Amino acid sequence: MNIFLRSRSYIRQSLALAVVLVALASGVAWSMGSRVPVVGTAVEDFQLVDLSGKMQSLSQYRGKIVLLNFWATWCKPCTTEMPAMQTIYDKLRDKGFVVLAVNELEDDAKVREHIKQYGHTFPVLMDRDNKVANQFGVFGLPVSVFIDQEGRVQEYIKGGLLTEQKIDETVARIQKQDPVKAAVPR
Repeated sequence: MNIFLRSRSYIRQSLALAVVLVALASGVAWSMGSRVPVVGTAVEDFQLVDLSGKMQSLSQYRGKIVLLNFWATWCKPCTTEMPAMQTIYDKLRDKGFVVLAVNELEDDAKVREHIKQYGHTFPVLMDRDNKVANQFGVFGLPVSVFIDQEGRVQEYIKGGLLTEQKIDETVARIQKQDPVKAAVPR
């Protein structure tokens, strides 16, 4: 009887391990981000719903410089950098610059209230299943990705606080088409 119970336990453990290995092999790593996009590479298009329920895609902003910012209302560094994003958005939106704030996994009403409270006017997209965050290798917040007019990654910033100066300088560099540079960890 004792051998029978040990054998059943061993079979259960083996099956559980097999399920985990199959999930990992198939790329299903429980909301873990995929690889960080390489600076200079083209970005795969995506579609997300904005706070007004309208479907938006990254490709509709082709020809503009895009600051793709992954954030959440509970993330203090995220909400701290948003006023700088708003200021530069106001300054440059008529000059081919857009901010797309991608909220991760939060309730629409909570996000809508936050955006209204702080008076942000840039588009806010809802990543309800974390698919786009995973596409961009997001693990931890905030993450900002600067994408050029042709849809290529020009800078990837993980964790660092965006300032008006940093955003302005990065956009100016992209507009001048200076050679791309890899982000330096902070």
